[in-house]
Amino acid sequence: MPTLSVTHPAGEIVLLRLATKISAATTRYMGIVVVACSLLALWMPELFMWVAPHVTTLLGFIMFGMGMTLRVGDFSHVLARPGRILLGIAAQFVLMSVLAFTLCHICSLPPDMAMGLILVGAAPGGTAANVLTYIARGDVPYAVTLTSVGTFLSLFLMPLLTWLIGGVWVPVDVWGLMLSISKIVVVPVLLGLVAHRFYSGLTQKALPFLPLFSALTVTLVVAGILAINAANIMKSGLDILVAVVCLNISGLGLGSLFARILRFDKSTGHAFCLSVGTKNSGLATALALAHFSPSAAIAGALYSVWQNISGALLSNFFHTRHEEISPPRADKD
Repeated sequence: MPTLSVTHPAGEIVLLRLATKISAATTRYMGIVVVACSLLALWMPELFMWVAPHVTTLLGFIMFGMGMTLRVGDFSHVLARPGRILLGIAAQFVLMSVLAFTLCHICSLPPDMAMGLILVGAAPGGTAANVLTYIARGDVPYAVTLTSVGTFLSLFLMPLLTWLIGGVWVPVDVWGLMLSISKIVVVPVLLGLVAHRFYSGLTQKALPFLPLFSALTVTLVVAGILAINAANIMKSGLDILVAVVCLNISGLGLGSLFARILRFDKSTGHAFCLSVGTKNSGLATALALAHFSPSAAIAGALYSVWQNISGALLSNFFHTRHEEISPPRADKD
């Protein structure tokens, strides 16, 4: 009787099912995984110090994976619902940047940490918003469109907003930021789109593993940033943590409020809320390291930890509430 291998069709099926289950569990309980590794990084920084020099490369791989999950048709929602897409982009970039600027003053953050929080506020929505929207039974295509469009627009909007708002504290190299965003985000996503279009067979085999790969890579990035900043975090007190938590909660809260004011249906409202509060904080962290200082990267690392906790709790709340208000289906004869 022949032994089972991954090249055997049955072996592939078993492997894919296992990968899907592990990926689903990891992404659903991402908050616990990130918190555990973050605490370990603060307690024993030497375990994760090696990650920091490779943050840009790791994020590039995550963005390439994101591109592999996209199709050109995913952008059709821009034409179908341009008003809602524009509102979502405005909330992701402008609203969150203004909130970050306000919190920097309220919490009296030092210049480097203030710049780090501004970078988080000016960052596009994170791919985690798509997963959280799915868990919350929200409008996933809408969330995917916001994330995709925001990712490409970040090439222009993120440097501009950082210069306008963050330039109050630290000089901002707009062209340098644009070049970095191109390398970290735009080029890898475009390559992922090309791979999906022309190498669909390989892409389909890789898709079940991407959530697990992205979750573990983001965890490594966060742990690495916390490790090199462990001493600064212990000395900085609670100001930066309070600012990060307030930025995330304000984004989620105002996102939910605006969705109600604009009379979005619940599914779209959940997607809008989660897409506003869930940021590509890894990108903000990488840009802080490349253009400012390790201290500027603290806000992005802490935001990554906190948004996975708050996002998981909120999406599960939405999911549970959806089940409670959904009428039971009648039995068919």
